[in-house]
Amino acid sequence: MEFLAVDQLPHPGTIGHALRTLQEPAGGGSVVAVQMARLQQQPVHFFTAIGRDSVGEACVKRLEDLGLVVHVAWREAPTRRGISLVDGEGDRAITVIGERLTPSLDDDLPWEALGECDGLFVTAADVPLLKACRAAAVMAATPRVRLPVLQKAGVSIDALIGSGLDPGEMVDLDQLNPAPHTMIRTEGAAGGLSLPGGRYEPAPLPGPIVESYGCGDSFAAGVVTGLAARWTLANAIALGAQCGAACATRFGPYG
Repeated sequence: MEFLAVDQLPHPGTIGHALRTLQEPAGGGSVVAVQMARLQQQPVHFFTAIGRDSVGEACVKRLEDLGLVVHVAWREAPTRRGISLVDGEGDRAITVIGERLTPSLDDDLPWEALGECDGLFVTAADVPLLKACRAAAVMAATPRVRLPVLQKAGVSIDALIGSGLDPGEMVDLDQLNPAPHTMIRTEGAAGGLSLPGGRYEPAPLPGPIVESYGCGDSFAAGVVTGLAARWTLANAIALGAQCGAACATRFGPYG
């Protein structure tokens, strides 16, 4: 992902200028994994599919430097890329380039490690892989896994965590059988809603707001880490809110 701090978000017929740039491996999976590694102060496993190209190889190296044990299903397709622009008010716009690459249970990766996990978070999987993820003590997921996969897998999800502001992540409890034990819908600076549990408040920002990229995934990482540690739902959500607030004060998801 190419992060650009710009003087203005694009408008038809105008020319803007980048004031600051940064390249990082990003997307929900890596943001969650890096945040979980930082919370635990130890490496965590990260399973992913990446294109066999220079971009993909650079991503793996950087993710290892950020504290992950990276398990890669290499693809012949190009690594997906993107551009994230943020203006001085913290508003952003994202353009994604290329097809989404998804790991599969057919990939020759150490999937047996899933059953040894206290907790995991799924951002992309096929149906057999999502079923295999249920071997973890706590299994959470994002609606970005996609509704048909969630429905066909028919597994019990401990926490389904997604944006309450993005129509693409809106899933109703009655759309899944079995229904998730907990459904959490984030609403940015307004906090969010947990079912059960009700509304929760955002955490105070530890500094000036910079941008919102990765805030929701940082929140999810905190929640899953708390649940895996057998914290109460309220305390896990509070940890997630702190992680999301800290992310909002950084340029790029890792600072």
